[in-house]
Amino acid sequence: MMITSILWDFGGVLTTSPFESFNRFETEKGLPHNFLRRVNSTNPDSNAWARFERSDINADQFDALFLEESTALGHPVRGNDVIRLLAGDIRPNMVAALKALSADYQCVCLTNNVSAGKGPGMSRTASAQKAVAEVMEIFDTVIQSSKIGLRKPDPQIYEYTCREMNVRPEQIVYLDDLGINLKPAAAMGMKTIKVVSEGQALKDLGAAVGKTFAGAEG
Repeated sequence: MMITSILWDFGGVLTTSPFESFNRFETEKGLPHNFLRRVNSTNPDSNAWARFERSDINADQFDALFLEESTALGHPVRGNDVIRLLAGDIRPNMVAALKALSADYQCVCLTNNVSAGKGPGMSRTASAQKAVAEVMEIFDTVIQSSKIGLRKPDPQIYEYTCREMNVRPEQIVYLDDLGINLKPAAAMGMKTIKVVSEGQALKDLGAAVGKTFAGAEG
């Protein structure tokens, strides 16, 4: 079936990955490597992170619950410290590809986010939010976990997204930096691209749609 739509994760795809910020924080605080990811992957459907992304709890509750969960794993970290790490830097070549594709394809953003910071990119400053807002204006639709009460990788969010886009899964190319988010989408029939780096993603995206993008690897 012909590809008609491109589905984009935001953090780690159109911006640098928050995991880079997590790792810097861990180094600065003397925490084990990938400790924050370990907290977030423990009881992944019911932990503080999952509940915050669905807006089941507010920022103050997340702050306290994340502290409880991280303490139970040996290293107390407040949730507010994690929230400050979420906003990444815009990847200009990815944004250029999005702009180019938006002329011929339906482009939709599907992001797990929290009701903190400024806007869907969870930016901490007005200038960063302005940059994110300019990217968000390119999309036909922006679907946020914190707004709809569903989060990736719940299959229901992909079903919801297909209904919003009015397309079949087989018509979608979907980019995300987390394999766990891509797996249910691929099972539905979407063509998936795991974003490991900007250059790799642009190369794989170009191959999927028959185009060449600036910044693509090789």
